[in-house]
Parts: sequence; structure tokens; C-alpha cells
Amino acid sequence: MSDQVPLQLDHRRRRWRRTNLVVGALIVGTVVATALLSFVWTPYDPTAISGADALLPSWSPGHPMGTDAFGRDVLSQLMVGARSALFVGVLAVSIAVLIGVPVGGFAAARRGWVEDAVMRLADVIYAFPAVLGAILLVAALEPGIGPAMIAIGVAYVPIVARVTRGASLRVLELDFVTAARSYGRTPSFIFIRHVLPNIASVLIVQATVLFALAILAEAALSFLGIGTQPPDPSWGRSLRDAQTLVRIAPGLALWPGAAIALTVLGFNLLGDGLRDALDPRLEVDRS
Repeated sequence: MSDQVPLQLDHRRRRWRRTNLVVGALIVGTVVATALLSFVWTPYDPTAISGADALLPSWSPGHPMGTDAFGRDVLSQLMVGARSALFVGVLAVSIAVLIGVPVGGFAAARRGWVEDAVMRLADVIYAFPAVLGAILLVAALEPGIGPAMIAIGVAYVPIVARVTRGASLRVLELDFVTAARSYGRTPSFIFIRHVLPNIASVLIVQATVLFALAILAEAALSFLGIGTQPPDPSWGRSLRDAQTLVRIAPGLALWPGAAIALTVLGFNLLGDGLRDALDPRLEVDRS
């Protein structure tokens, strides 16, 4: 009887972790599908102004999520806003991965003072607030999602570099890497051929977490007016426009806020589920 209790607990933990993966994948899949659908169809033109339909409440005929102060359909704006949110995530995470992975791998391969110098530089960049860096870059250039997300992506580089370095150090101590060195393989070849495939699962999980953070950053910057610019819809700017109308039209803040929260939750659940699915060592650690 005593042996059955740990088995039941382990079964419940595995089922919960699978649930995280499935729920996260469903939420993320829905957001991606919505963004793709918005390229070919939306209920209304998301930028079309109609004074006669201004501030229609949720569940109104023809407008299930209501309309804003200019009569624009909220559902159509949310669908196109999903496109902007995913674009931001892809851009910021791609910048972080394309720069952070080689930097982290270089630091792990060189070791010594080179490793210390690279990681201290990463710490300095990481200590600078990402949103503040985006604001400074936008002020130097012009308001827009491009400069803002470049700054966010650069701010995430130290995170990816530190994760890559830590995971690479463990792989570089394994016997097959020592054998590759004995055959005269270069550090670049060893990293690409042997290290990178073995740390891919860690990087995938980290990318999902950074994706969620990038969506939050885009919403914050758009809320401040320096992210996605009109007339392109944005969840963050929808929240900013709704703040003065919360009392008379609470749905204007509810729907974009729910979209941001659910999308971030979906990517976090997906990352948590992928971590358990892609790293079998967690099963040993938790048993």
C-alpha cells in the first residue's frame, strides 16, 4: 500500500505536466490561427470608423465584442492585434537567439578570462532595463515597433547567452566531446555538431518564455504610445484608448487585457510543458 502512494503521486504529476503542454499548445495554436486568419478575413475593416456604431456593448448584434469610441469593431482589432503581437515575439526572440547563442557558446568554449569578460559584459547589458532601452532607441530614431523590438531583442541577448553557456559547459565535459577534440575538431565544429543539438531543448523552452515577455513588452510600449503606431491595431494601444472609458464601456479594456493575459499564459504553459517533455532528466530528479 505504501508503494502505491508514490506511484499515484508520480502519475498525477505526469498527467499535470501533460495538461500544461496540451493547454499551452491549444492557446498558442488559437492565437497563431487567429493571426493567420486575419490576413484573409476579419468581420469588419479594423480601421473603419463608424460614428453611428460607436461604443456598442459586448454581445451586440454583428459585434460580439462591441465597438470602440470610433465605431471600430473590437473583434477585428483583436484579430489583427494578434498578428502584431506574434510579429514582435518572432523579431525579438530571433535577435536574442541569433546573437545570444553564438556568444554563449563562444564563452563556454574559450573559458578563462575570455569567458569572464563576455559574461560580465552580458551582465552589464542585462542590468539595463529593456523597456528603458527601447524608449531611448525610439527617441533617437522614431516611434515604431521595429526600433522598440530591436532594443527588446538586444536586452534578451544576455539571457540567452547565459543559458547557452551554462548548458554548453555541461555538454563540453562529456566523453564524446573529448573524443571529438582528440580527432582535431575545431571548437566551432564541436559546438555546431555536438553541443547545439544537445542544448536545443533548453533553448526552445527559453525561447517560449522570452516570447511571452516580448508580447508583454510590446503591449507596454504600445500603451505608452511608442510601440505599434496607428492605424495598425495593437492590444496595448487598445488598453490605453480604453482607460478613459472603463466606466461606460468596460469591455474595451476587458477584451485586449484578456487577450494579452491568455497569450502570455499560453506561452508560459507551453514552455513548462516542453521543458518536462524535452528533458527526461526531470523525471529522474522528481522521482
